[in-house]
Amino acid sequence: MITVILNIFARIQKSNMSIKSIIVAVDRNKAIGQNNNLLCYLPNDLKYFKTVTNGHTVIMGRKTFESLPKGALPNRRNIVITRNKNMVFPGCETCHNIDEAFGLCENENEVFIMGGASVYNETIDLADKLYLTIIDHVFDEADVFFSNLDLTKWKEISRTENPKDEKNMYNHTFIVYQRIQ
Repeated sequence: MITVILNIFARIQKSNMSIKSIIVAVDRNKAIGQNNNLLCYLPNDLKYFKTVTNGHTVIMGRKTFESLPKGALPNRRNIVITRNKNMVFPGCETCHNIDEAFGLCENENEVFIMGGASVYNETIDLADKLYLTIIDHVFDEADVFFSNLDLTKWKEISRTENPKDEKNMYNHTFIVYQRIQ
């Protein structure tokens, strides 16, 4: 009887948990940025990011927030993680660690971790899904890289190849992975 009750309680708890998703664009060497900026201007990836995260919560570190050209992202709940307890970010909620950020999102369907590198490193083992854009290029000046990713723990669930065109300088691929349970 106790086992049955514990199983029911575990299912109820799990139903309130959000899907934790990482969304990131990397080059062939897993670079994600340089000088606190994106690797390149890739309009197709920016549109993809907006479509996927629209209406959801996005969680980011302070440096990522500061790199946003217009501040808080519209039509999304923005949560910024910073160690500085006095920091305030316009249009955002502030947390001081990833557990606190996830605690604010317990009843949401899906939340997106959008960087930077230290936040990705801290959440890669907690994530349920990974939205990965691979840019078919190596950016030699890159100074920030995505954490080591063990793809044996993930199952690919979709892939979209995107050739370069007049607006997008590089071939790029959108891949969605689901963690293998």
